[in-house]
Amino acid sequence: MKKKVALFFGTFNPIHIGHLAIANHIAEFGDVDEVWMVVTPHNPHKKKKTLLDDYQRLEIVHLATQDYTKLKPSDIEFGLPQPNYTVNTLVHLEEKYPDYHFVLVMGEDNLQSFKKWKNYEVILQNQELLVYPRVYAQKTTPELATHPKVKMIAAPIMEISSTFIRKAIKEKKNIKPLLPKEVWEYIDKMGFYE
Repeated sequence: MKKKVALFFGTFNPIHIGHLAIANHIAEFGDVDEVWMVVTPHNPHKKKKTLLDDYQRLEIVHLATQDYTKLKPSDIEFGLPQPNYTVNTLVHLEEKYPDYHFVLVMGEDNLQSFKKWKNYEVILQNQELLVYPRVYAQKTTPELATHPKVKMIAAPIMEISSTFIRKAIKEKKNIKPLLPKEVWEYIDKMGFYE
C-alpha cells in the first residue's frame, strides 16, 4: 500500500501556529501518513523585499516542525523551474516517489479560485484535495466543494496571517504567542522583518 502524503504548500514567510494547527489536524485526523510543508520559492505576485531567502524560510519550517513526527519540511520546489506550478510539482513528485500517493491541502479561499490554476482539471483527476475552512472566504460555497475528489476538512479556524506577523514585528509588537518558540527566537536573533 502506498504511503499517503498531504502536501501543504506555502511561502511560510514566516510559518506560524495557524499553519501548524492545520497541518497537525490533517496529520492526525486526515487519513494521511505525513504532511509535507512545501516551502515555495519566490512567488512572482509577492513583493520580494518582504520575502526571506528560500533557505531561511526552510530553516524556520524545520524549527517549527521538529517536535511533530508527522510534519516534514520540504524544499522540493527549490530545484524546479520558476514560477512553480502545482501541476508540475506533482508530476515531479510522482516520478521521484512512485510508492507515495499525494493529496493537496488548501484553504477554502484557494478552492474558490482553483479553476484559474494551471491544468486544474489534471490535478483534480489525479489528486484528492483536502480543503480547510477560512473565515474570510467568500460566503458562497465553492463550486467545486461537491466534487468527488474534494474533501472539506473540519480543521480549526485560525485567522493569523504571515503579513500581519511581519507588520507587527516591524512595529516592535510582541507577537510571541503566534509563533512556535524556536521560530520566534530565530527571527528575533536574526533581526528578520524589522
